[in-house]
Amino acid sequence: MRAQSRYRWFVVGVFFLFIFLHQADKLLIGPLTTPIMETFKINEAAMGAVFTGALIVGAILYPLWGYLYDRFARAKLLALASFIWGSTTWLSAIAPTYPTFLATRASTGIDDSSYPGLYSLISDYFGPHMRGKIYGLLQLGMPLGYLAGMILALSLRDVVGWRGVFYITGSIGVLLSIIIFFGVREAARGSSEPEMADLKEVGVYRFDWNIAKGLFRKRTLPLLFAQGFFGVFPWNVITYWFFRYLEKERNYSSGAVMMTMVVAVLVLASGYFIGGAAGDFLFKRTPRGRLLVCTTAVLLGAVLLLFTLNIPIANQGFFLVMLSLTALFIPFAAPNVVSSIYDVALPEVRSTALAIQYFIESAGAALAPLLAGLIAVRYSLQTAILLICVSAWVLCSLFFAFAAYLIPRDVETLRCQMRERAELERQRI
Repeated sequence: MRAQSRYRWFVVGVFFLFIFLHQADKLLIGPLTTPIMETFKINEAAMGAVFTGALIVGAILYPLWGYLYDRFARAKLLALASFIWGSTTWLSAIAPTYPTFLATRASTGIDDSSYPGLYSLISDYFGPHMRGKIYGLLQLGMPLGYLAGMILALSLRDVVGWRGVFYITGSIGVLLSIIIFFGVREAARGSSEPEMADLKEVGVYRFDWNIAKGLFRKRTLPLLFAQGFFGVFPWNVITYWFFRYLEKERNYSSGAVMMTMVVAVLVLASGYFIGGAAGDFLFKRTPRGRLLVCTTAVLLGAVLLLFTLNIPIANQGFFLVMLSLTALFIPFAAPNVVSSIYDVALPEVRSTALAIQYFIESAGAALAPLLAGLIAVRYSLQTAILLICVSAWVLCSLFFAFAAYLIPRDVETLRCQMRERAELERQRI
C-alpha cells in the first residue's frame, strides 16, 4: 500500500513535468514572434493566422480526445500526445516556407487538447477529498511553464535561433513520451472512489454513449459549461492585452513590465494550489464547498481588479501589491471546476465531460481578444479590460452560485451509482 502511495506521487510528478514543459513549448512562440516574422518576411496578419491555426485545431479535437480517453488506455494516449507535441514542434523547426510553417504550427494544436485524460487518470489515483489540491498543484505548472518558455526563448533565440529553440523543446516532448509510455500505469476507472476502497479488484468500465448523453441531464454541468464560455474571457484579455496596457497606458518601461508580470504570475501560480486546497477543505463539510470557493473568488477578483486598475499611474509599488492580490484569486476556480465535474460524472465519461467543458471554453477564448481590441479602439485598453473582466466574473459568479445550490443532488446521485457498482463487484467476487 505504501509503495502504491509513493507511486501515485511519481505519476503526479511526471504529469506536472508534462504540463510545465508543454506549456513552455506552447507559449514560447510569443517571444519568438519577431525572428519568425523576419525569417519568413510576413506581417502581423500572417503571424496572427499562425496563432489562430493551433487554437482552432486544439478546439476541434477536444471531443475526439475526450472520447478516446474514455474508450482506451489513458496513459498510452498521453504518451502519444507527448510524442505528437515533440514531433510537430520539430516539423515546425524544419519548415522551409511560410505555408509549411503555418501548417506545421497548426498541427501543434493536436496535443493541446490532451489534458482531459490526464486529469481523468489522476482522479483514479486520488479520492474526491484530495483532488482539488492535486489539480491545483498540477495546474501550477501552467503559469510556471509560461515563465520558463519566456525565459528560454529570450535567452536562446539569439544563440541558437528560433529553430534551435524548437528543436530543444521538441526533443523534450519526445523524451517525455518515452517516460510516460514506460513509467505511468493505467488505473482502473473509479478505483479511488470511497465506495471501492475495500475492493481488491474493480471492474472495467468504458465509454458508453447513453451515459455520455446523460451528462447534459446533470443539473450542475450545463451551468459549469456556460460559465466556462464566459470565464475564459478575462484570462485571454489579460494574456493578450495586459502587456500593452502596462506599456501604453501606464507608461511602464520594458524592465518594469517584466518585473511586474513575473511577480504577478508567480503569485497567480500559487493561487491554483491554494484555491484547490480551499475547495477540498470546504467540500469535506458540504458538497457545495468547491463551488462556493469559485463564487467568492470570481467576485473578489472583479472587485480587486476594478480597484487596482484605478490606482494612479505614478504609484507603481501599490499597483504591484494590488495586482498581485488580484492575481492570487484569479485561478481559484480552475482546480475546483475540474473537481466539481468529476464529483458528478461517472468515471468512464469524465474525460468526455471535461473535454466538453474545454471545447466550450475554447469558443470563448477565440472571441475575447478581438472584443477587447474593438473596445480599446473606441475607448481605452483599461476600459476594455475592466468591462470584459468584471462583467464576465460577475456573470460567472451567478452561474457558480446556481450550480452550488444544485450540486448536492448530483453528487449524491453519483455516490449512489458508485455504491451500486461496489455491491455488484462484491457479488461478482
